Amino acid sequence: MSPATGRPGRIPLRLRRAPVPWDRQAPSWRDAKPGLIADALKRAQSRPSGNWYVIGASRDLPPGRTLGVTVGSTEVVAWRDGEGKLRTGPGACPHLGAPLRDSPVRCGTLVCHWHGLALDGGPFAGWEPYPAFDDGVLLWVRLDRVGGETPSERPYVPVRPRVRDAVEAVYAGVGRCEPEDVVANRLDPWHGAWFHPYSFVDLTVTGTPADSPEDSPADDDGFMVDVSFKVAGRLVVPVRARFTAPEPRTVVMHIVEGEGAGSVVETHATPLARDERGRPRTAVTEALVAASDRRGFAVARAAAPLLRPLMRASAGRLWRDDLAYAERRWELRDSGRFPG
Repeated sequence: MSPATGRPGRIPLRLRRAPVPWDRQAPSWRDAKPGLIADALKRAQSRPSGNWYVIGASRDLPPGRTLGVTVGSTEVVAWRDGEGKLRTGPGACPHLGAPLRDSPVRCGTLVCHWHGLALDGGPFAGWEPYPAFDDGVLLWVRLDRVGGETPSERPYVPVRPRVRDAVEAVYAGVGRCEPEDVVANRLDPWHGAWFHPYSFVDLTVTGTPADSPEDSPADDDGFMVDVSFKVAGRLVVPVRARFTAPEPRTVVMHIVEGEGAGSVVETHATPLARDERGRPRTAVTEALVAASDRRGFAVARAAAPLLRPLMRASAGRLWRDDLAYAERRWELRDSGRFPG
């Protein structure tokens, strides 16, 4: 397959002239070697995270609201101060342990709804803030006790188009698995056309991390994939994409050729509190940042409020399948039956 060049003057749609039925496409299981996927996962896990964890979407935390999440066993509360800056810290009030996620924000100050202890984001009454970062699309918190690594000043945010020049949307879901199961799913591009035939066809993996030197940087150490996104019937949009893992809990797909070159899909996995049966839970936060050089893309940016729900719905359909994959992988690992 030769991806479309993505030049503004060309129509990105292509007509599949000889479509192959799902059950007659070339099997991918011989190429999807378990050891190759496992090695790619190990490389991802060996990279530093700086102890940063994604906790939500920037748009989902407007001024005056709180966000509560438990990363591992650490309860976190987040809100915006009077200047709109992200603030994070322990989710339990230091006085008597009230859940601060349920407390109101007044003029940028978080006020405990049990006894009125007021937090402006700085250290106070035994409450110590956590480092926080808002990259304009996602919210991050640094938890050094959870991560146990050398902390970094900022998270390792992948290169992405400028938000003002793009259309962005964020999908959020939760699976009964560990972060490594989510990352392993994304580091298996071969399953795309088999497991998601409603979205992907004509998928070919043209390069793997095994083709790169052992000490390659993260942005060169990935999977190169030629694939067509289904539009309707035999109409498709062919692209070339690269999947890389810049840190242990993140996998990024960059469109490198074809329509929307420069666009990214970031998948972030955050460990949550275990469920009532002690099984692990992982939050999947997927940021879709779409860009295009086409003149008509300005119309898409203007229609972003209408497009975002559609983008989230499309991601949600894929993740219903991919979370089932990740959950099955964890179940097999937990019972000692995982063949990989």
